[in-house]
Amino acid sequence: MIRAAASQVTRVVPTYRDGQWRHGDDQLAVEEPLEIRVAWDDGVSSGKQPITITMRTPGHDFELAAGFLFGEGIVSARSDIEQIGYCRDVMSEEERCNTVLVTLRPGLGLNLQRQERNFTTTSACGVCGKASLSALAIKGCEALPIEQSITANQICRLPALLREAQADFRSTGGVHACGLFEPGGSLIGLREDVGRHNAFDKLVGERFLANDATGMAGNVAVLSGRASFELLQKSLMARIPIVVALGAPSSLAVQIAESFNITLAGFARESGFNVYAGAERIRG
Repeated sequence: MIRAAASQVTRVVPTYRDGQWRHGDDQLAVEEPLEIRVAWDDGVSSGKQPITITMRTPGHDFELAAGFLFGEGIVSARSDIEQIGYCRDVMSEEERCNTVLVTLRPGLGLNLQRQERNFTTTSACGVCGKASLSALAIKGCEALPIEQSITANQICRLPALLREAQADFRSTGGVHACGLFEPGGSLIGLREDVGRHNAFDKLVGERFLANDATGMAGNVAVLSGRASFELLQKSLMARIPIVVALGAPSSLAVQIAESFNITLAGFARESGFNVYAGAERIRG
């Protein structure tokens, strides 16, 4: 049995408080590499291909792999994945718990040319490695319909609801979070990670592996930090119509929100927020 890597580690550190030095325990969020590999056999060719290496917080690794592949358009339904597990053909236990192999269903090939990117990423990579906007997985996606709505007061409540659910952040102060909420404020799911895009992929992957990727549509994604282009791309792939960020959006994030009818709010606080796109979904 492959052991699960810890998501936190305790270190004794010197602290300076009120003019005095002390030593005490401090919880650190673990950051380790995860390599995602894909195996396929489409009846014409077969193989095993490393897809990406991302720096992540250990935990929910299978969800992270599935969410990443879904967000990149490599898989589109739960049935596209025949098996997912840690690799056993590596040298050490440490490598095994940091290497995930996703086996595609028989007949489904692997075509990476349409991605046209270097998949090696970091925990804060944004859209590094993307060849151009036209090479992104959003190509071919349709704009989201204006069906859902949310009140301004509810958006103001979401930051506090997200913080209440962030157990790892309370311990370490060193992880991002992505939460999925119903427009009325009920929490559907939340994932944390040192990488904001990993947290999003874990959340999407959890829904995907539960065969409920479509259950994200019509709900609200709440981001603990800034809204990058990549996170809006992932929102679009998951058909999430409303994105609320506690931080600032980038110009490309606003561009994708405007282009695909995504409601994007930034700098969300109890006292208010800014609206960068899709204001027609917000009532009150």
